[in-house]
Order: sequence, then structure tokens, then C-alpha cells
Amino acid sequence: MEKVEFLKSVPIFSELNYDTLEQLSRSGSIQNFSEDSIILSEKEAGSALFIIISGKVKISRISPEDNDKEVILSILNPSDFFGEMSLLDGLERSATATAMEDSKIFIIQRNDFLNLLREHPEVSIVLLQELTQRLRAAGMKIKALSLKDAEGKVATVLIQLADDVGRIKQGVVEIEKLPFQHELANMAGTSRETISRTLHSFAKKGLVELEGSKLRIVNYEKFKELYDL
Repeated sequence: MEKVEFLKSVPIFSELNYDTLEQLSRSGSIQNFSEDSIILSEKEAGSALFIIISGKVKISRISPEDNDKEVILSILNPSDFFGEMSLLDGLERSATATAMEDSKIFIIQRNDFLNLLREHPEVSIVLLQELTQRLRAAGMKIKALSLKDAEGKVATVLIQLADDVGRIKQGVVEIEKLPFQHELANMAGTSRETISRTLHSFAKKGLVELEGSKLRIVNYEKFKELYDL
């Protein structure tokens, strides 16, 4: 019953009826991953879809052009899924997924998921919509990070985090647990020192408030306008 209720909360499965969700819950399995453990690795064969029940997962790649530096592509949260590209085309993984904290993951094997798509084309439509949104967001981020100065790059990452995990109330967006500065640097394609300097600059300008690992963007719409996002 708990697995069925969880699957109902996942956007790509939200329109499925109870019997189908129950069948899907039986075909999948749950696995726990400790903090910093690798869930899947770049270049390995892809044979399953992963859905986060609890915890947080970072998706990253190694950049050979930059001395094998880690580049964080996204940070995923409960009800988010990953591994779908290799699942659909059968090719090797394009990125590495790492648990940022103790995480519980629901895993669906490739054949079971493909059978679901054949029997329920509505899932395919929602999946395509989700993939399109991810491609658009990735394209916008690549453009922003390639064209903007250091301050603009950090602003781009904060807005991405605000959209992904922030809570908005009366125009203020609160990010409860900001990633570590070295992780922010890997997301922005800059240095840890630049992250620290820029965050404090934003705070002095009254754009953000810092409280331990918590960050508030005081006026979210104004912040986006300032950095043309």
C-alpha cells in the first residue's frame, strides 16, 4: 500500500489506476544507499529506472577537458527519477548518480518499464513532457553558464536550486539546505572561493540572507530580473 501511494505521487505515474500501480509496485524493488555511495556510474550499462523515495541524489559527469573535474548537472529530490535515457535507448549511462545523503530508491528494471509504456501510452506522453522540460532547462543553464560572468553563473545555480528545492512564500524563496560550496562550484563551473565571495556579495546587497546552511532569496522575481533569467 505504501509503495502504491508513493508511486501515485510520481508525476509520470500519477494518472495510472490503482491496479496498475499495485502491479508496478510488485515488479520494482527498494534499495537503500548510504551518503556518498554511488548508485550508478557513467559509462556502465543501463538496465533500470531509479525513483527517489527519500534522500537526495546528485547527477554529475567527469570533464576530461578540465583535469577530470566533477561537473554537477542536477540535484534530485523525492519523487524525482533518473536513469531513463539508458533505459529507453539501451546505451551506456551518460552520468554518475551519487547519494548526497542516506537515500531510499525504488528501482524498476528495463523490461518491466518498457512493458508498462507499451500497455499505458499515457505514461510515455508524461515522460516525454518531463524529458522536454529537462532539455529546455539544461539548454538554458548551458547558455547562462557559458555567457555570464562569475556572479551571473552563481545566480543561475541559485535559481536552479530555488526552482528544484526551494519553498516560496510571499515572494521569498527559502532553500533549506544549500549544497556545500565545493558542490556549488562544480554546478557553476567556478571556484569555491568565487562561490563564497559571491554569496557574501549578494548578502551585502540585500539580495539573499544566509543562515547556516539555509539561504533565502529575498525577492525572487527581482533576483531573476537582475540576472536576466
